[in-house]
Amino acid sequence: MRMLNISLPAACGEILQILETSGFSGYAVGGCVRDSLLGRVPHDWDIATDARPEEILRLFPDHVAHTQGVRHGTVALRIGAQTVEVTTFRLDGAYSDGRRPDSVTFTHDLREDLARRDFTVNAMAYRPKDGLHDLFGGLADLTAGVLRAVGEPERRFSEDALRLLRAVRFSAELGFSVEAGTLRAMERESGRLRAIAVERVFAELCRTVAAPHAARALRQSPRVLFSAVPELESLWNVPQNSIYHVYDVWEHTLHALENAPQEKTVRLAVLFHDVGKKAAHSVGEDGRDHFYGHAIPGAEITDRALTRLRAPNALRAEVVELVRLHDMTFPPKPVKLRRLLAKLGYETAFRLLAVSRADSAAHAPEYVAPRLRALDETERAIRELREAGVCLSLDALAVGGSDLLALGFSGPAIGNALSALLSDVIDGRLKNEREALLRRAERLRERRKL
Repeated sequence: MRMLNISLPAACGEILQILETSGFSGYAVGGCVRDSLLGRVPHDWDIATDARPEEILRLFPDHVAHTQGVRHGTVALRIGAQTVEVTTFRLDGAYSDGRRPDSVTFTHDLREDLARRDFTVNAMAYRPKDGLHDLFGGLADLTAGVLRAVGEPERRFSEDALRLLRAVRFSAELGFSVEAGTLRAMERESGRLRAIAVERVFAELCRTVAAPHAARALRQSPRVLFSAVPELESLWNVPQNSIYHVYDVWEHTLHALENAPQEKTVRLAVLFHDVGKKAAHSVGEDGRDHFYGHAIPGAEITDRALTRLRAPNALRAEVVELVRLHDMTFPPKPVKLRRLLAKLGYETAFRLLAVSRADSAAHAPEYVAPRLRALDETERAIRELREAGVCLSLDALAVGGSDLLALGFSGPAIGNALSALLSDVIDGRLKNEREALLRRAERLRERRKL
């Protein structure tokens, strides 16, 4: 035990006090202890206790209690605005599905409860009266920035294959290195990820790529990533013998990730942006590698991968579009830029700029600065258009369907006329002013005898 002080929220303090005055022991455990020691604010608080679930419910009769996890010893108590999971010390039985134990056995031994946990930094317990209980060297690993499995790593990963992805995610979030034995076990056990529900894989993937140390984490464990998302393996072992590149496709992707903002949609697009290069690879007469049109197969592969992972439709569609367009040159002419913005919308256009910046920053050094300057100029132009309130959508058009209906338009002709008016405004042939638009609409009606 080490007398370290951790500031517990009031709800945890109340639970621990009631447990102890009733003759039970209780400890804050897991990620909340880890994050507190790192100076981070925990998102969730968990308490482990030798009290059985029925005893927990008896001790807190006046609090809202959720018992969905009671089979595994967990009661979620609502105290004020906070929900705290209180779980009985336990030993896990066999993991026949590679995800959750078939059965649990309750115990009075804190060590036995901590020994079943995934990583040493998550296997520490704390209570105010006697400080930190660190039975597996978690504090030393936390100080050294090392992620190490508790006990035999193969056993930990065979129990719950999702721990493979959690290891990568923790490394990405905390900037920790995975201990060598744990890393070897991850590589050997990575095939177990095929049995994990794709929704869980996608959730971990999103949290990993959006984390500050995503590139470093993926670099040290590519086999785990490729087992979880097989479509990404086409990034591996693809050389780029080109004047524009100094890295192969995998390393280029990781360097691009390092230069991308920590935003899920952008990071996913950067991760997939060159996934089509292997399919598009050719060698020119000069012996250089070429990847003509690689964004097209890349978008198709991305679409298949995100569909398989059951990504939300809107997110999938935007990431696919960003991959499809990532290699484009933004049009310098104002009219063509406005047309592009009308198609994409401002938010997607800014994300496309972010993807292009990340991609450009991972090219050969002599090509980086000119590319980034061009993207900066494009961003300035887009921001000026947005600040000026330039009309790029039907919603912003100064007339609507009811106006055209009053002019005698009906049915599909209304939509066709509005689209024509919007096109004229975007191309600069017409100002977005009500009277001008109505005069133009009247001419359209007369010309088409609507």
